[in-house]
Amino acid sequence: MSIAYIGVGSNLGSREQNCLLAVSRLSGKGVTVRQHSSLCETEPWGVKDQPRFLNMFLEIETTEEPEALLRILKGIELELGRQETTKWGPRTIDLDILLYDDRIIRRADLQIPHPHMHKRDFVLRPLSEIAPEKIHPVFNKSIMRLLAEIEENKPAEPELPQN
Repeated sequence: MSIAYIGVGSNLGSREQNCLLAVSRLSGKGVTVRQHSSLCETEPWGVKDQPRFLNMFLEIETTEEPEALLRILKGIELELGRQETTKWGPRTIDLDILLYDDRIIRRADLQIPHPHMHKRDFVLRPLSEIAPEKIHPVFNKSIMRLLAEIEENKPAEPELPQN
């Protein structure tokens, strides 16, 4: 058995229902959901002119290899009405493999760990709910440490003038 972390997101239609349906569709496909983060609403990343996302993150146990797991996730996306649009554009459902055991895979069709996760507060914050001590295999840092580094590097809010 392997442990993987999956990102679930939606910004079209009934966002919460889309996310929960995607989670329920994983059952019986060689996947057991061990735990999940809370749902959180986030700003879109990449393409800003679109509805806000609802995201959640899963810790799963699976007998499937990463390539087969990716096929399962893409099949669920199709079942739930995902259509290809622009990169980072709106979607009914988005399922991403963030981490898979401690594997590092770099291919055109599959990149594990997810190549942008260490830069995204909206990934690391909810992921830290379920896997704060999980070590990112490329950076050799925990999810909590990566989140702290994002927080440390955020630009300071400008001070408002005193009246």
